[in-house]
Amino acid sequence: MAVTKIKPIKSTLKKALAYIQNPDKTDGKTLVHSFGCSYETADIEFGFTLSQALDKGNNFAHHLIQSFAPGEASPEQAHEIGKRLADEILKGRHEYVLTTHCDKGHIHNHLIFCAVNFVDYHKYISNKKSYYNIRNTSDRLCAEYGLSVVKPGRDKGKHYAEYIADKTGGGSWKSKLRKAIDITIPLSKDFEDFLRRIEEQGYEIKRGKYISFRAIGTNSSLGPASGQERFTRSKTLGEDYAEDAITKRISGQYFRAASLKPNIMKPDAAGIRLITDIENSTRWAKIKNLKETAKTLNFLTENNILRYEDLQAKADEVTAAFDKTGDALKSAEKRLTEMSVLMKHITTYQQTKPTYDGLKSAKNKDKYRREHESMIILHEATARALKAVYPDGGKLPNLSALKAECARLTEKKDALYADYGKLKKQAREYGTIKRNVDNILNPPEMENTKARKMTR
Repeated sequence: MAVTKIKPIKSTLKKALAYIQNPDKTDGKTLVHSFGCSYETADIEFGFTLSQALDKGNNFAHHLIQSFAPGEASPEQAHEIGKRLADEILKGRHEYVLTTHCDKGHIHNHLIFCAVNFVDYHKYISNKKSYYNIRNTSDRLCAEYGLSVVKPGRDKGKHYAEYIADKTGGGSWKSKLRKAIDITIPLSKDFEDFLRRIEEQGYEIKRGKYISFRAIGTNSSLGPASGQERFTRSKTLGEDYAEDAITKRISGQYFRAASLKPNIMKPDAAGIRLITDIENSTRWAKIKNLKETAKTLNFLTENNILRYEDLQAKADEVTAAFDKTGDALKSAEKRLTEMSVLMKHITTYQQTKPTYDGLKSAKNKDKYRREHESMIILHEATARALKAVYPDGGKLPNLSALKAECARLTEKKDALYADYGKLKKQAREYGTIKRNVDNILNPPEMENTKARKMTR
């Protein structure tokens, strides 16, 4: 399980980059990775990219933290997941530095990426939609690596420290307050009585637009053991703990999703058995099978599939085309990423070369280097990056030709993506139809009967 949070960096970018690269935290910098830049000069390279943007906003970079539950992931595994997360959400368009810290009880990744991309110099839009994409991608990657995932609705909005405190049994301030509220509501006759009882448990109450609570310490078994520094607004505990929700819960007009509903909403044991018996009855099963059978027959007729062998062959054909298109799409995306980085380095190299060449003719080289330090460092870093791509040196590729190739490849990628979506739908549809046919021709109960006869 990984918990994610993101925040903007509006100043001290160099300090933030230095912090996440601390050798004591990153196993001697073995858990440091960068993309589109050198991690040693990332602040300068970010700055150069930012200088190209027409609308860069107020942010230098964004800082994403991905924290893993204690004992679930190794540092190397967490680092690999972090790389995949960065590549998926940034799509090879932003310089970034990724590090994994393994000096504390829980492994966590730090990802700092430039607020402006180096392809078209548009700024990164950080909002709820982009954050949900980060969180969903992180959850999917965790599931692929066999790590636990926070299910939708559970632990929503919890800070990592709060989640860990609850997980390990210590309990966070918010969790203790929720527990106190849950216990107090059934004992209260109205909201004022509820507040009085909460105060008796060691909570200070602040009224205003939103009701807030702060633990001040008590010996009560229901309350906190020591004082709390800041007030906690009840609405931040979840929709069940807003002031109007608490009032309705006291009066019996509001029921929490996780709580027991009134008898009219929740059947008794006999009612549950009756519903189960109905759903499992032969007539119910026949109705379900008839619907699926009709759907399957219509599909086979419309597609002129008359034999099982034809269905199997068509399903295999669609699956193979889907896999082939997926591989081609990945290849195109990888090449586009490589070309984007290459064009970025060539552009930077060409723009910084006059300044670097000026060093050779400068009378006072030390003074010249001090005055143009950033541009010189940037040029040297870009030269090293290009040498890694072209170790034998020689003339650099023509930038205009690269841009033209990139445009053609982007058009091809878009076409592949459209085909990929259609084939994905077809592969899923054929898979469903084939399962239906298998179930219709070889019902599970018949297979079980055959198996029992064979064992006699």
